[in-house]
Amino acid sequence: MNVAIVGIGIHPFGRHEGVSSLDMGGYAVRQALRDAGIPWQDLQFAFGGSLGAHLPGNDPATADTLVSRLGLTGLPFVNVHNGCATAGSALSLAASTIESGAFDVGLAVGFDKHPRGHFSSDPEILGLPPWYGEMGFLVTTQFFAMKINRYMHDYGISSSTLAKVAAKAYRNGSMNPNAWRRKPFSEEEILSSRMLNYPLTQYMFCSPDEGAAAVVLCRADRAREFTERPVYLRAATIRTRRFGSFEVFSPWLPLTRTDSPTVDASRAAYEAAGLGPDDIDVAQIQDSEAGAEVMHMAENGLCADGEQEALIQAGETEIGGRLPINTDGGLIANGEPIGASGMRQVYETVLQLRGDAGERQVPGRPRVGFTQVYGAPGVGSCTILTT
Repeated sequence: MNVAIVGIGIHPFGRHEGVSSLDMGGYAVRQALRDAGIPWQDLQFAFGGSLGAHLPGNDPATADTLVSRLGLTGLPFVNVHNGCATAGSALSLAASTIESGAFDVGLAVGFDKHPRGHFSSDPEILGLPPWYGEMGFLVTTQFFAMKINRYMHDYGISSSTLAKVAAKAYRNGSMNPNAWRRKPFSEEEILSSRMLNYPLTQYMFCSPDEGAAAVVLCRADRAREFTERPVYLRAATIRTRRFGSFEVFSPWLPLTRTDSPTVDASRAAYEAAGLGPDDIDVAQIQDSEAGAEVMHMAENGLCADGEQEALIQAGETEIGGRLPINTDGGLIANGEPIGASGMRQVYETVLQLRGDAGERQVPGRPRVGFTQVYGAPGVGSCTILTT
């Protein structure tokens, strides 16, 4: 792609009483503009996403209303809603807009402010009958546990490995000033925490929360007008599920397995970037719970099914390992404001590629970064970034 990221911004994730999602989104955008050295009025377009705007009980803000916080300049601002893939979708659309030649400089932003408790949705919004929610089929702890339970059986993944994934997340989060969960937990504490849905304990899950992140993008040949350290967006792909792939809003698993939208999106990203999984130096992948990180490692081609057991036990996905994954603590430490989580991944990856990640900096200055989010009911979104 002929696109560069020249500015990044983030509002800390967590709980922020009295701060609206619009305030957080505006804060992240202003940070990104400052980082790029560009005033708001020079932006030519924007894409933004907030799931909360579409769900009862959440902060009723839509992305385009950010202009009321940032300035009424008349720029085109399109709202994006694609589940947990919302921010990845906004980024892909922004990059495609620049690629098309329509504009040179734009913005992608994601933000959300969710109520406390497990993720659940109004079934009618999803086109499902009321009994679907009443029977508990929209409770995230249930369907993610069901999926990893089968995966552990099929590929020999242990509960110890799930605990190591979560412990890594909290350890990395403790070094991230923008993370919500900044207290490390031992593997023993994670395994002995309350069982929510077997085999996943309480400390293996992420939680809904609040936050925002934003990036400024431009045509690659203009990047050094804004920064001496541009990061190039080599691919930004989105794919939806095929018949037979896992459906998070279903109380059953498919009898026959079909490649997931993550598999399709990652393959398309590697092809578009002209790179492969072996070229990735640092990755941020969806870890709604510890099992998701394990499964997404294989779905993104970073290893084969079942290889995660040995890789994680050997520490290969730690910051100092062969393939550092979720260096900022991922969703488990940061929580998930759905519209922002994918953009948070990009923010962290840009920091790593710049060499600006502080205590959690991957040694040797990584050159190729990868991000992936999976949005319900079945949307995969991947990006590849390079120096």
